[in-house]
Amino acid sequence: MMYQRPRRNRRSEAIRSAVRETRLHPSQLVVPLFLTDGSSHRQVIPSLNVAYRMSGDETEREIEACLKLGLDKFIVFPAVEDSLKDKVASYSYAEDNFYLKVARKLKERFPEACLISDVAMDPYSSDGHDGYVENGRIVNDVTLPILQKMSVAQAQAGFDILGPSDMMDGRVGAMREALDEAGYYETGIMSYTAKYASAFYGPFRDALDSAPKTGDKKTYQMDPANKFEALVEGELDTVEGADFLMVKPALHYLDVIGLMKENFSLPIAAYHVSGECAMLIAAAERGWVDRARGVDETLTSISRAGADVIITYFAREWAERFKNS
Repeated sequence: MMYQRPRRNRRSEAIRSAVRETRLHPSQLVVPLFLTDGSSHRQVIPSLNVAYRMSGDETEREIEACLKLGLDKFIVFPAVEDSLKDKVASYSYAEDNFYLKVARKLKERFPEACLISDVAMDPYSSDGHDGYVENGRIVNDVTLPILQKMSVAQAQAGFDILGPSDMMDGRVGAMREALDEAGYYETGIMSYTAKYASAFYGPFRDALDSAPKTGDKKTYQMDPANKFEALVEGELDTVEGADFLMVKPALHYLDVIGLMKENFSLPIAAYHVSGECAMLIAAAERGWVDRARGVDETLTSISRAGADVIITYFAREWAERFKNS
């Protein structure tokens, strides 16, 4: 005789929903947005056809639609013209920076929205790297003052949370110091704590035209073979004043998300990156997987692994289904 039959709790959707361990909600999701200068501009990204480069007015429309779906967190990345880039990323904190101007307007129109920035040199650097380049090397400590200026400018523009994606040593502490000195005590930091030198960033770099001009990012982004090194980065970011710890990519690093969740009390964010999303889109277009079920299962797996916050290009698509269901 079998006394234990696990299938009894799978008999119907009513029972399955009662014992479901992981539940997704729009409040967990962050919408990535690619911002361009100008107006009336919305251009699909060919390698990631669920995302667009958008001007400020189009970005306002996108945020308005997302808020109606319960999506109120947005991470914004600037697509900067090459003519505005230089070796020290000076446009990143310039008064006429369109990214900062649009952020001010977005925050004024949508005070309830949480705006998350990108802190790194690569969108503004003529070298295309996240740090200052000298004789082919990424110079860590020369980069930090640049990131400090960038951080204060973004806080002044109204960003609620700053997202250092550069992976320079000590940048969270340097940013926190600069923000506090400028009086921005309440501006949060969502640190890209375990950001790996991944093969899955291609469509993102297409969106921003921010690929390195020479070399790669392996001297500052983490080796995909390493898991426990994430604990070192997590401890440093926590001590230096981070408010969130992020793992990027998400889907291929579920074990790292779980490790971070088990070892730190700070909220864990995970970035479901462009290449991971593009793979699912391509498979669905060929009829190999059901897109809706695939998206739901993927996001559920990231949450189940321990992510409190999920950045994903499928946020609006998933939230629309959630609302309609």
